[in-house]
Amino acid sequence: MRLIGPDGTQLGILSLNEALRKAQEMQLDLVEVSSASHPPVCRLMNYGKYKYEQAKKAKDSRKKQSGDVKEIKITRAHIAEHDLQVKMKHLVRFLEHGDKARLIVEFRGREQLYLNKGFEILNKLAERLSPISNVERKPTLEGRRIIMVLSPKRVMKGEQSGKEKVENLQNSSQEV
Repeated sequence: MRLIGPDGTQLGILSLNEALRKAQEMQLDLVEVSSASHPPVCRLMNYGKYKYEQAKKAKDSRKKQSGDVKEIKITRAHIAEHDLQVKMKHLVRFLEHGDKARLIVEFRGREQLYLNKGFEILNKLAERLSPISNVERKPTLEGRRIIMVLSPKRVMKGEQSGKEKVENLQNSSQEV
């Protein structure tokens, strides 16, 4: 087998017994890197330390991901404008906090006839929240529910906050 040292230098082609003896002398582990090559490639390393570093990197990458996925349900396809405004305020708060938002419109019984109303509601919300969010997953029908996912946009320095953008958008739509 081809042996690679702990610092990345090649130690040559050795037998298994010789490689194990070298690993014991250096108090390191013998780890097979590539079994498909001919001869197989092995490396001398502290495997416990390697696993610890990999776990640490994975934990750090999870920390850097955006927040949780918050869920807002609209239980009826026929929703009043004020109720929609309340849901939108919650969405703005979630998105400004850096969380993703999953919007769900549920249908019961004969409401299944008005699926287009659910798509209209979600598209209207996506349009109103477009200054502060991106549509990560377009509205799709899954059984008796229509689901859409919004993710927050990054705010550049000197720009309005998301809340101000949405309020300006709402004020301009109310004047029309």
